Amino acid sequence: MRITNVKTYVVGNPWKNWVFVKIETDAGITGWSEATMGLSTRPVEAAIHEMRSLFIGADPCRINRLWDDLYKGLFLATGSVPVTAMTALEIGCWDILGKALNAPVHQLLGGKMRDRIRAYANGWYQGPRDPAFFADRAQQVAAMGYTALKFDPFGSAYQYLDRDEERLSLRIVAAVRQAVGDGVDLLIEGHDRFSVSTAVRLGHALAEFRPMWFETPTLSTDIAATAEVARQIPVPVASGERFTTLTEFRELLATGVIDIIQPETLHAGGLIGGRKIAGLAEAHGAAVAPHNAQSPLATLANVHLDATLPNVLIQEVFDDFLAPWARQILHGCPAIRDGYLEVPDRPGLGIEVDEAALAAYPYHEKHFLRLFEAGWERRTGGR
Repeated sequence: MRITNVKTYVVGNPWKNWVFVKIETDAGITGWSEATMGLSTRPVEAAIHEMRSLFIGADPCRINRLWDDLYKGLFLATGSVPVTAMTALEIGCWDILGKALNAPVHQLLGGKMRDRIRAYANGWYQGPRDPAFFADRAQQVAAMGYTALKFDPFGSAYQYLDRDEERLSLRIVAAVRQAVGDGVDLLIEGHDRFSVSTAVRLGHALAEFRPMWFETPTLSTDIAATAEVARQIPVPVASGERFTTLTEFRELLATGVIDIIQPETLHAGGLIGGRKIAGLAEAHGAAVAPHNAQSPLATLANVHLDATLPNVLIQEVFDDFLAPWARQILHGCPAIRDGYLEVPDRPGLGIEVDEAALAAYPYHEKHFLRLFEAGWERRTGGR
């Protein structure tokens, strides 16, 4: 079997344009994947097509060899655009291999360790930055069965928070904790916002609300700063979503103070990369909580990976809070029941894309999340 063609489709999710990838073969088997990056759409789409000479004619079942050829062909590729493009091809080939063998991808990765994966909800707070709104929405999401909620209460802050903004942020967290009680974990998102001193002060202030973690409180690519915050606060720090190489995860774990890492599967080497990162974390006594802020297709890829890992902690999921048409263009989306993702047993990834329906939701230049602009949390994008 050989790869004969690749097609890309940009779909206008209101706050992040999704990039879907279809790999075609001479056996008539196709594989689907995703190359969504968030704040960069056209560059990664172009990168996939520019790599055609490196993968057209390749055997999609020799996934390790294909990855190595792409890595070396791009001169030891690093950086989010080339690695995301490579990852899309890798995941799509797993889909092809599973369909060819009539087996789910998780079986090809060694088999399930679990039948369902605990999920935490994100994207649920699309509205005003108001404690009462956050509390009401949190109760609704908890009533759906979710036992963990992630949110960023810090508005458009960058580096520092003035006194009033800090008070409002902490009131939002307090309102959510009061609304859902102690039986629901709160995961506080920092979005790389703060200086070390600000992050340390906030970390101490957040401790009374018993968060599961404080995520990327300072620039996450600054490993020394991240570690310094983790050393000084009583709340666990989680990080790693912006990393694309094993070296970065190794350096983060080597600090000895980060024991929750968050690889973004679409940006960190796909399923092969995810297993390597999880193994590295296991050697450091750390847990893996994959970051995932894309479409349900990416969620499903994570589910197959998570099902096989001994040290997966929890999985991020937006799927219940996306535009309603998301499940109309994607068939076989991962099922979420009582706050858990169920692991499917369909061949390959187990998802199909309605190509004819994609054109109804085109790319839009405003379909981006500008995290340092007031009102970003409403996620209105180009709507």
